Amino acid sequence: MAQPNIVLFGAGTMGRNHARIVSSSARANLVGIVDPFEQNGRAATEQYGGEWFPAAEEALKKADAVVVAASTEYHYDIAKEILDAGLPVLIEKPICPSLEQTEEILGMAEQRGVPVQCGFLERFNAGVLAARKLIDEPVYVRAERHSPHWARIKTGVAWDMLVHDADLISNLYGAASPESVSAELGYFHPDSLEGAEDVIDMTLRFPGGGIASASASRIGQRKVRRMLVQSLDSMVEVDLLLRSVTKYRHTNIESTDDKVGFKQMTEMEVPEVSGLEPLAAQFEHFIDLVEGRIDADAERRSILPAHRIIAAALDGR
Repeated sequence: MAQPNIVLFGAGTMGRNHARIVSSSARANLVGIVDPFEQNGRAATEQYGGEWFPAAEEALKKADAVVVAASTEYHYDIAKEILDAGLPVLIEKPICPSLEQTEEILGMAEQRGVPVQCGFLERFNAGVLAARKLIDEPVYVRAERHSPHWARIKTGVAWDMLVHDADLISNLYGAASPESVSAELGYFHPDSLEGAEDVIDMTLRFPGGGIASASASRIGQRKVRRMLVQSLDSMVEVDLLLRSVTKYRHTNIESTDDKVGFKQMTEMEVPEVSGLEPLAAQFEHFIDLVEGRIDADAERRSILPAHRIIAAALDGR
């Protein structure tokens, strides 16, 4: 198969990151960037190549596949236009800022037989990939995703940030649907839109008794991306920013020298972690999807669990 021609929607911060990855890929060609703001669009094409388009119609005629990195509130309309054109698409998370719209988009894709990938970037984090090899059966997972405030984000932190951790947690529990979802939401920052939460703390219970909790905040004073996974005989900590992993095993050894008590010992395992930048690894996965190397139906099915978890957390408001 010839290298697919990629059209990118969005020339903002995330869009430029995608443009950098696509333009440097040996497996694809960046042929166009769609952005309604000419200054943003032309600046991105001058840096990364391709042609600027103010709207989708003409751009899609040049595309074999599409990456959507526009603001979340525009995903639904953009995705429909792309699916009507029958083009494979990678959409930044979430697919849409509501479960109903997401299910509609994925249903359209299934009916048309069009591959869709969601930008669950942490799936491709080298630290996460290394940690999964060390994790036994999890019984408790804790995730934290905190950042300073960024006024450009219109949606609340559940769809903007926590959806990443919902995806990771769901996958750790075998993509099972949680038996219960509860959440506390906080609305604090004066610049946030009405109804857009700044903080969320969520608790999940899965079949078999497994528990998970996750928090997201955009009133933090530094970026935090952490996950802790406890099994009965081990614990794995992951720093998703540093892509570092540590596994702990704690043991009590009964004294054998006529002394009362136990000796305690904690073993630490720190694996070497290496791999592509997550955004580049994600794009490689997308090209495999476009080329038919990955089951498109399975890929679509993998998108919904995290979206359903976030919708359930917000429905409890």
